[in-house]
Amino acid sequence: MVSVIPKSKRRQTGAASVSSSTTLIAITLFAGFVIGCFVCSIVLLSLNLGNHPSSPFPVEVDHHSLMLSQNSNNYHNDVTADNSNANQQLFSTKTKTQSATTTLLSGLRILIAIAAYDFSQLPHLEEVLDAYGDLCAAGAYVDLIIHTTVPYPIALIDLLNTRLVCQPPGHLQVTIALVSPTVRLHLVDVHRPLFYEKLHEYDLFIYTEDDIRITPKLVASYLHETRVLQETLGYKESLKYNVGIVRYEYNFPSNVAINDKTRHATQNVTRVYWEHSYEIPAVPKAVDAVKMSVKGTKAYVHMKNHHQGMFLATPELLQAWKDKEECKFDVVTNRPGAGSQPKEGTQRVWMSSQQLYAPRHCGIQQVIPIDQFGSLTALHLPNKNYRRVGHFRNRTFSDGTETFDFGGKGLLTAMALHMELLQLQKAANQQKPQVPYRGIIMDDSMLDRKNSRWGYELKKKFSQDDYFDMVDRRMKDFHEYVKRGGILTEEDWTKTDLVDVLPDPEYRNQ
Repeated sequence: MVSVIPKSKRRQTGAASVSSSTTLIAITLFAGFVIGCFVCSIVLLSLNLGNHPSSPFPVEVDHHSLMLSQNSNNYHNDVTADNSNANQQLFSTKTKTQSATTTLLSGLRILIAIAAYDFSQLPHLEEVLDAYGDLCAAGAYVDLIIHTTVPYPIALIDLLNTRLVCQPPGHLQVTIALVSPTVRLHLVDVHRPLFYEKLHEYDLFIYTEDDIRITPKLVASYLHETRVLQETLGYKESLKYNVGIVRYEYNFPSNVAINDKTRHATQNVTRVYWEHSYEIPAVPKAVDAVKMSVKGTKAYVHMKNHHQGMFLATPELLQAWKDKEECKFDVVTNRPGAGSQPKEGTQRVWMSSQQLYAPRHCGIQQVIPIDQFGSLTALHLPNKNYRRVGHFRNRTFSDGTETFDFGGKGLLTAMALHMELLQLQKAANQQKPQVPYRGIIMDDSMLDRKNSRWGYELKKKFSQDDYFDMVDRRMKDFHEYVKRGGILTEEDWTKTDLVDVLPDPEYRNQ
C-alpha cells in the first residue's frame, strides 16, 4: 500500500510514535506499582485487624493456645517454682483438633449433666436447654445428658429437636438418660461417675440442676478467670481454687398480678441474691474477701453460703479433687447429718456445692473476682425463693387441691402450633427424613428394672407395672421415630401427654 503521508511528515510521526509508546509504558509501570502497593496495604491491614482482639472478623487460630496464653502483663507475675509447669495446661489439648475463632468457646468440648427428676420443672428446663444451645451457636462442641426418671413422649422430643438445631462449627448432642424413679433424691449423684469416666474426653464439665440458666457469657467468664488464676498463682497453686457462681432472682411483687394496668409495679424490681440475704450488711456477714496465697493478685470474694446448685470444672481440677486425700470427689457420698434439712444441706446441696467448698470436706476455695462479679451470676428460673426472706416467709403452701388458671382456651401453645405446622409441612410434601438421624437420643440402658423399692410417694404417681409399660411403649415409639429419620406419624401427633398413666389403683382416690 502506498503511504498517503508526505515524506517530510513521516519522520516526525515516527518520532512522535516512539515518544507516545515510551510514555504509555511509563504510565503503565507506575500504575502497576501504585496498584501493587494498594493491594499489599489492604492485605496487611486485613491481617492486622483480623488478629486484633476486638476484631469482629473470625480468624483461624489454635483456640487452646489462645486460652493458655501466658501473657499476664496485667496481673502480678511473681510466680516462682510453679512457672516451670507452664507446659501443664489448665485447658488441655485433647484428641479433637480444629481451627477456631478468637472466642474462648470455639471448639471447646463441654460435657453437661442436668438432673431433671420428672416434668415438674419442664418450663425451666426448656429455657436451660435453649441457653446451652447458645453455647453451641458460639462454636462449642456440647454433649448434654439429661438424667431423668420419666421417658419423654416423641412429640416433645420432636418439638425440642426444632429448637436445638446447631449449625457448624458448633455441635450439640442431647441425650435423655433414664434412671429408676427409686433413685429419688440421689438423682443428683449420677453425674459424678459419668464425669470421671469421661475425664480425658472434654475440656470443661458442667453439672447443674434443671432450673438454672447458664449463658455462654458465664461459661466464657469462668474460663477466663480460671486462666487468670493459673497465670497469677501458677498451675499447682491454682488447683486450690475454683471460680464460683452466684444465683439470682427478681423480686417481683407477690401480691399483685402483673398486667398492662399494673406494670408500674415492676419499676423497682431488681436482681436479688436471696441465698445471701439473711445477714445485713452483706460484707462481711454474707460475702467476704479471700486472702490469696500470692500477693498482688486481683481482689476476690467468696459467699459464706456456698450453695450454687451447680458447678463448673476443668478436667485438671476434677483430677486434683479426686487426688486430694480429704476430698475424693470422684466417690459418691451421702450428705452428712440427719433429718430432712440437715445442717450442711440436702443431698443436692452436698453434691453441687457443700462437699467441694466446705473447709471440713474438700476445702476448695470458692473465688469470685470483684471486677467480674456480675458476669458470674446465673438466673434461678423459678423466681420464687426470694419469698423465703423477710415477711414473704409467712406464705401458704399448696395442698394439691387448688384449681389453677393457665389462661384462656384460645391461648396458643408451642405444642399445638408445632403439630399444626407438621400437618402443613406434610400437606406440602416437605417432610424430609434425617438419614442418619441427628436429633435427641433417649436411652434406657441405666434403668434398673429389678429395684422393688416402690414406695408410697411413687405409688401416688403410678404403679410399678404401669411405669415400665410406659417406658417400653415410649422407647418403642422412639426407636421407630429414629428409623423414620425423625418423622412423626399422624398417630404420634395425638400422643402429647407428658405422663399417660394413672397412680397405683390403691392410691387413685387419695
